[in-house]
Amino acid sequence: MKHLGTLLVAVAFLAGAFLSSLDPNAVAWNWMLPVLAAGAVGLWLHRRAAHAEASSGERVSGNMDTLGRCLDEILAGLEELEAGKAELPVYEARFEIDRRFRQQLNDFAEARESMIHVFGMQRYADVMSAFAAGERYINRIWSASTDGYEDEVRAYLTRARDQFAEAAALFHRLRGETAAKEGTPGGATA
Repeated sequence: MKHLGTLLVAVAFLAGAFLSSLDPNAVAWNWMLPVLAAGAVGLWLHRRAAHAEASSGERVSGNMDTLGRCLDEILAGLEELEAGKAELPVYEARFEIDRRFRQQLNDFAEARESMIHVFGMQRYADVMSAFAAGERYINRIWSASTDGYEDEVRAYLTRARDQFAEAAALFHRLRGETAAKEGTPGGATA
């Protein structure tokens, strides 16, 4: 269904481009309108299939596990770095950031939309607000490390840890509430 939608959109685009190039002064609307309608149907099919795929119970459950794991791993890594920040060479912090957190940050970003299906939009925004602030602080650590600003590296390690602690605590609390309400282990919904 998703591939059919994508194909319809592509064919409609190409057909529309072809029809537009036939006459530089006028568009053949009797041909263009059906082409536009086919493109709209293709877009609708694609979005419907993508939504069904994103909200399937098995995928949502797996994504929720990924989200929890990523938050926990990022928080543990930040706590470890923050505890040893006095010994962390300022120019090496950026390499530690890349080594420890890039994969988890990417995995979290890939799975984050499942929170909308489980928690709702407002609670998703609450978790993402804390996550995004922590991610900005991690990026600031990376930049400060590159520039050699030792005080900023250390200050932003603490700020990043605090934001990820908030995001992880909120995520796990909401997941527990959802699991209790739904009667499912881990807060997954079908």
